[in-house]
Amino acid sequence: MAQNGSEGSLVGGVSGRYASALFDLARDERQIDATAEGLERFDALLKESADLRRLVRSPVFSGEEQAAAIGAILEKAGITGLAANFIRLSAANRRLFALPGMIAAFRSLVRESKGIVRAEVRVAERPSDAVLEEIKASLRDAAKSEVDLDLHVDPSLIGGLIVKMGSRMVDASLRTKLNGIRLAMREAR
Repeated sequence: MAQNGSEGSLVGGVSGRYASALFDLARDERQIDATAEGLERFDALLKESADLRRLVRSPVFSGEEQAAAIGAILEKAGITGLAANFIRLSAANRRLFALPGMIAAFRSLVRESKGIVRAEVRVAERPSDAVLEEIKASLRDAAKSEVDLDLHVDPSLIGGLIVKMGSRMVDASLRTKLNGIRLAMREAR
């Protein structure tokens, strides 16, 4: 793992080095939010399009083919500025395969620079907006910081929730409680 000296973050590999360089440039240009927004828009396109994921991951396409296709996609999506230049550079350097990791590493650097803690919350079903706000407020109180909530719906939990924040995890799912009761009943025999 490489250490990004300016932020003290641990980011590793090709993705981390590219993300750190982009973050430093975006900070110097005062374009962190605009760059993050462009990368998030491209990441959303990646998640929506199997064809785009294939273009990004496949070594079959030449660098010129990737660069031309990416250029057209960026133009159509209206992604400009540092984010677009960064994605084009990744294509030109045949590093598109690492782009999802680069975006994730950049996202982490942005959160850290703003003092935002990431929390992953798994729930059995999508909560109402009011309950979601209560969860966010509780996590903000616990973290004593702003929280970026990553919500996942997992029906196998049956009920309750599982929260992971930093190195801490709280499992208050009904599935875990039922498994605990099953285990206690087996031991009682």
